[in-house]
Formats: sequence, structure tokens, C-alpha cells
Amino acid sequence: MAKYISQGVFLFDRAIFAESFAAVVGQKEGDGPLGSCFDKVVEDSHFGQNTWEQAESRFQLEAVSLAIRKKELTKEDVDVICAGDLINQCTGSSYGLRELAIPFLGLYGACSTMAEGLIAASLLVECGAAKRTAAVTSSHFSTAERQFRAPLSYGGQRTPTSQWTCTASGAVLLSDTNGTIEIIGCCVGRIADMGINDITNMGSAMAPAAAATLQRYLEATETSAEDYDLIVTGDLGTLGSKLLTELLQSENIDISHNHQDCGAIIYDNEKQDTHCGGSGCGCSASVLCGHFLPMLENGEAKNILFIATGALMSTMSVQQGESIPTIAHLVHFRRN
Repeated sequence: MAKYISQGVFLFDRAIFAESFAAVVGQKEGDGPLGSCFDKVVEDSHFGQNTWEQAESRFQLEAVSLAIRKKELTKEDVDVICAGDLINQCTGSSYGLRELAIPFLGLYGACSTMAEGLIAASLLVECGAAKRTAAVTSSHFSTAERQFRAPLSYGGQRTPTSQWTCTASGAVLLSDTNGTIEIIGCCVGRIADMGINDITNMGSAMAPAAAATLQRYLEATETSAEDYDLIVTGDLGTLGSKLLTELLQSENIDISHNHQDCGAIIYDNEKQDTHCGGSGCGCSASVLCGHFLPMLENGEAKNILFIATGALMSTMSVQQGESIPTIAHLVHFRRN
């Protein structure tokens, strides 16, 4: 069974492996600095569907299907799938994955959903409830803009602190079969709320949650930031990443040499006019599956902390004047 260390922090007694993974992205993401690392770049943002929501569902289905095919498996080989997205009631996941008929756990952690899914999927394998599980999430620029901000046809101006919601999906298959990439431990995040209510400044809102989760994991495992090749955050973007570094420096934790943020590296912010970088569930999921897990697989890195961050607000709560609660979940990957 998983070894409990402290509140929300645990290490695995049994080895849990990232057996297969895949990333599917849109054209804008494919045109970015990481474009060549993704498994599939889809030129049509509608992905051959009638609506943006149907397109996002197709992205997620394609990512899971690719991860399954890579290991020459079938959908019957996957016992449980843990999935979620940003659309109301996680419709991107439930509609996208329904044809697979795999036992389904729908999750919502906003942009932290990939890490949340990995934690849930890992625990199911570790406790023996399942032999093979999947964690998957997605986002789509057009579905997110319509739900959280304004219709695309409105033509509103984006603020300098804003980030661009990625059209992307990432999927990971987990099992106890021997593999190269192992999940060592996890840290379930706590809700943090610094009173920020600006929905165009998500990076600043989420940075304190990321700092708190990382600090808690380091203390519980008696490790330091220097023990890891990379400390990867979800979609803090350039502004949120700067704030995260400053917050941790105030606690005598230096990540300036080994921190990378998925939202800050998926786009060329100046050339692609994305301001502070990428965001959305699919941002950290696709960069993890397309860039960082392959680094572990080929030996470029041996020890990575993956911290996906999420803003847990709704359009209704923000319109009612509420601040934005945030969260960050951590997954520790190591090359076996």
C-alpha cells in the first residue's frame, strides 16, 4: 500500500510505471517551440466536427487511443480511465471517451486535472484495484473562451497578463508492469486563495498554491530542490513563474536553475502573440506527454517533479465578486 508520509503526501511501496503516453495538439501549439515533440498536430481546430466542444472530445479520444496503440494494446486492456476537462460537467471527457466503454472516473481540477488524474490512476494500480489505468485531460481555446470569458466574435482585447488556452490533450497509461518511467510519490494539493479576482491573471493566482505544494513535498520527503533535475509547473506562464520563484526564495528554496513551466515554453510568446504563455488542462498534459516524459525515457533527465496548477473558479462565482481559489497537485517521476 502507499506509504503515508504526512497530510496529502505519500510514497508508493509498489512500483507504478508510466507505460505509454501520447500528446495531440492544435496547429498553434504545433507551430510553437515544442511542435516537433507532439505525437499529432491537428491543423483543423474543429477536428472534422461540427462544434468546438465535439472537437475537444475528439482530441481527448485521439490522445487515449494513441497511447493504447503505442503499446499494441486494446481498450479492453485498460481497467479504469481518470479524465476531466474545463467544459461544464466535463463534457469533453464524457462525450469523447464514451465509445471506449472503459470504466470512467470524471475529475475536475481545472488546469491541475492531469496531475489529479495521475494521482487517482496511480492509487488504483498501487492498491490492486486495477492492473492498468489511464489519466487524460484536454482543453480547447474556443471552448474555454466561450465558457469563461466572452464569445470569440466579441473581439475583446486581451490584457498583458493573460494566457492563451491550449488546444491540446495528453494521455498516460499506468501499470505495475516493468518500465522505464516510475511514479515515486505524490502530493495532493490544498486550496489556496490569495484574494485575486482577475480572471486574466491566472498565473499570479496559482503561484502560491504551487509554492505551498512543492514546499510541503520537499519537507515531507526530506529532500531539497537540488535533488531534482527538473521542477515542472503546469501553466503559471511567465508572470506566474516569476512569482513562484520569488515566493520560494523567501523560504530559502532556490528553483531558478531547474524550474520550467509548461505554459511558458509551449509558445513563442512574442511571435505567437500569447502574452504570458499557455494555459488550460491540455497545456501541462501535452507538454508532459510530448516533452518531459520522453526526456525521462531517453535519459536526458532522471528525476522530475511535475506540479499541475488549477484555478477553481466558475463564471458565476467571479460575477458574484468571489475571489479565485486555486490548487496544485504534485507527481514525482523518476527514470527506473
